[in-house]
Amino acid sequence: MTTTKNRNACKIALATALATSMTAGTAQAQLAGHNVILVHGFQQEDLATPPANLQAIKDAGEDYWQTFWLSRSEARIDWPSDGRVEGTIAQRAYEQIREISQQGLCDDFCLVVSHSAGDLVTRYLLENQARWLQNEGLPPLKILASIDYSGAGGGTELANLAMSLAYNPTWYNWGLRAAVQVFTGIEPKPSKLGVVNDLQTNAARNLALSPNSIPRLRFVAGGSSYGGITKPFISGKDDGVVPTHSACGATSAQGIDSCSSNLSLAGKVTSQNGPADLYYNHYPVLMNKGASHSGVLGSETGNISVPVVNNTTLNGLQVDFASRSYSQRPWWKLWGSGDQYIEVPGSAQTDMSTLVYTTFNN
Repeated sequence: MTTTKNRNACKIALATALATSMTAGTAQAQLAGHNVILVHGFQQEDLATPPANLQAIKDAGEDYWQTFWLSRSEARIDWPSDGRVEGTIAQRAYEQIREISQQGLCDDFCLVVSHSAGDLVTRYLLENQARWLQNEGLPPLKILASIDYSGAGGGTELANLAMSLAYNPTWYNWGLRAAVQVFTGIEPKPSKLGVVNDLQTNAARNLALSPNSIPRLRFVAGGSSYGGITKPFISGKDDGVVPTHSACGATSAQGIDSCSSNLSLAGKVTSQNGPADLYYNHYPVLMNKGASHSGVLGSETGNISVPVVNNTTLNGLQVDFASRSYSQRPWWKLWGSGDQYIEVPGSAQTDMSTLVYTTFNN
């Protein structure tokens, strides 16, 4: 019989192995025994040069995931960022969903891995894919859960500013204009912003909100992107692109500092401005104060991950990250007890994608 102590020892051993190895060898194109479908995020290049056809969209989608997840997936849903979620994006996505259904890739359930605006696209697809496929006499995709990195399903204030600047280009200061342009990659114009329209906080939060049975596992970053120039324009804590209120799955677009009311992004046990409530079936699993918006996809190490929702099973998927509590006293504090922290041991020596992949496959 396996004791709790032995289970914890196994989890600590896994974390230690992560610290010394980056998953060498040929990758298994499954996660927790299930095929993986990738849904990428916003691609600003599409605004400057709209993709000519589905093949161009697929080529860009393949490039998006090269760092880690491409070789660990069986399918992708690629979409054009110059389109709208309920328009061209849905049309292009359905062409690929239909192919996935015809191939039977999700007959034994699939896991979706999304990033950034892919979170919003995924939410729309999860709400509609069964009806679309059944209308053609095809079986709906059986989805076990969605793993959402830096999820923009709640929108971002950068999209709000981009749309405002597009319609009122004269009165904004240099810093704001620079932040918007590094986000969109273009000088904003009303007819050129595509999915940025849908990423406005109010627009995103009014799209495909019907509750469903598919858990959304949230992986949240708090580092910098674009040299930090976007941070002053995003509410609460953020990863340089997506605010924490969106990445955590909070029901309100008000700025927050953490996915938890008693645990900071850095793992300090202390009172926090956390979400008042979360969307149904949304679970903040890991937070990482230092990881950047794109770094969560496998390119960054040196940042500590912090478990929030842990040691549980969601729709049959075990969420079982190693966890360590410790006390740390600041150098300037000469007396009294130290501050309490919680972390995934060894997480600073790997990246969030490797950590997630290895843990779920354990």
